[in-house]
Amino acid sequence: MRDKGTERWSTYEPFYIKLNDKKVADIVITNHAKNRYTDRVEGNDTSHEEIGTWMWECLKQDRIVPYYRNEQDVYLIDDDLVVVAEFSELEHERDLIGNPLHRMIIVTFLGRMSETIELRDLKSYYSWLRHSRRMTLIKNSRKRK
Repeated sequence: MRDKGTERWSTYEPFYIKLNDKKVADIVITNHAKNRYTDRVEGNDTSHEEIGTWMWECLKQDRIVPYYRNEQDVYLIDDDLVVVAEFSELEHERDLIGNPLHRMIIVTFLGRMSETIELRDLKSYYSWLRHSRRMTLIKNSRKRK
């Protein structure tokens, strides 16, 4: 998902959108993120391109904000949808000043806070998940013995 834009007449540079300290010039949707989007957000089957276009519009309209101030991986869209994203630098692509441009890799969609109350505090949610998985593993190991 990419746009091209110009700042001056007859001068082309890759179009990017600032998100915190990153200059996002490309968005990649993983298969896991597509499946989670279908399960937890949209409900019907949506293509990678449609999700990428929607994410790009959200970026352009400043609808994506960090979940926590210091957190670089978890973001909120419209103060409701929780998204996990990673960033990688684009090789051989720089802005006019020479700063690197980034690719935003959407890892997963965790869901909507309005529907899943546990997402309001991710740290306690993840600790609860770790605990429940650990207890499941312990129960399963007891069964095998």
